[in-house]
Amino acid sequence: MIRAFRVAYDGRAYAGFQRQPHAKTIEGTLLAALSDHGLIERGDGPTHATPTGYAAAGRTDAGVSAAAQTVAFDAPRWLTPRAFNGQLPGSIRVWAAADVEAGFHATHDAVRRTYRYFLYAPSGGSDADAVGSRATAIDDDAVHGALARLSGEHDFHNLTSDDVGTVREVRASATREGDFLVVEVTAGGFPRALVRRLVGTVEVVGRGIAAPELVDRLLAADPVPGEHGVGPVPPEPLVLWDVAYDGVDFETDQEAAESAVAAFGERHRDTRRVAAATGAIRDRIDGSGDG
Repeated sequence: MIRAFRVAYDGRAYAGFQRQPHAKTIEGTLLAALSDHGLIERGDGPTHATPTGYAAAGRTDAGVSAAAQTVAFDAPRWLTPRAFNGQLPGSIRVWAAADVEAGFHATHDAVRRTYRYFLYAPSGGSDADAVGSRATAIDDDAVHGALARLSGEHDFHNLTSDDVGTVREVRASATREGDFLVVEVTAGGFPRALVRRLVGTVEVVGRGIAAPELVDRLLAADPVPGEHGVGPVPPEPLVLWDVAYDGVDFETDQEAAESAVAAFGERHRDTRRVAAATGAIRDRIDGSGDG
């Protein structure tokens, strides 16, 4: 029986999703858990055994997190999300599952993937916590205008390092939530680093560092030299938010979901504690008046 599982994870401590030799990854940790459950033989690095029919919806980069990554494979009925979690660390939680038809492929059968980027962008005054050229306050209207230009079907060859598969139909928008602009980008699939470079583009336009015409230049057929291009924004605020499949209904495992809420709540509190300490250090030095 092929089962698809929804997986949430805090990617900050991992070298990406895809298993790698001599590196801690999300996929490697999931497969190790299945080995601990006695479902596959323990391997090492890229030769690690995988269950029959195994596939994942996508390969997030180092530092990127997920709310609904999806993995599917031939699984016994007893492997519920809560059972899966029994061999997983708190930074990775399985919280829902669905029985799918034979031949289901978590990568190829996905019809839509959605990412959200939590861009720290206070709307008023200067951004005191930004670094270097990102210290200018952001103009929400300019961001919305840039996202409107980037939406639709385009060749994004200037916003990815990939040489093929660069033509995509993308839907992009932003919603303000306090000091953050939540940039949501949806497509059937994404070439490498497209979302982070797209966010980088709308940020420099929104902050007035680049003119709105930069978007048109990046979408044009001519290649943009590296020194005039836009690099990817940091990965940590990026979340794989959703992966959609036609005809697949995921059932939430209530106990597993509650475990996930508790685990991520604690990680959120830990992050706030660290932020409070580093912010206090900053304020102490800034207000010391020492030369």
